[in-house]
Amino acid sequence: MPPAGYRGLAMAEHTAPAPLPFLSPEWIAAARAIREAHRGDTPPGVPVRMNLVVEQVPFGAGRLEAYLDTTAGIVDIELGLLDAPDVLVALDYETARAILVDENSQAGLEAFMSGRIRVEGDLAKLLQYQQTPPGPAERALAAQIRAITS
Repeated sequence: MPPAGYRGLAMAEHTAPAPLPFLSPEWIAAARAIREAHRGDTPPGVPVRMNLVVEQVPFGAGRLEAYLDTTAGIVDIELGLLDAPDVLVALDYETARAILVDENSQAGLEAFMSGRIRVEGDLAKLLQYQQTPPGPAERALAAQIRAITS
């Protein structure tokens, strides 16, 4: 028999966090937390330091500067620009999302061929990075990043 005043167990609501806009400060912080939780889980890939200039961003000033750095053994994406990057890539927001979140290399190739992506610097290193297939740990990490991205 339950104790006096017992009304049953309330079901705790478990909801996933709302997806965040790609490259927003909130997304950067959430993606950083996911990456940090997986640091050391993924084998080092192709080392590349890439600055990104993203246009047609649907928030803020419409233009955003960010970077991708794999030299620490994991893909770090942060706001700002690196000193002395291997490559600079200028592209639109939807293409950046397709490449970096959805892992759609075909979208990147099509955008490059149609002139929607501008590359300055070591194109060979960029292609080597793009053509290296992710392993199981990288795919799991990418799935978690996709899950937080609107």
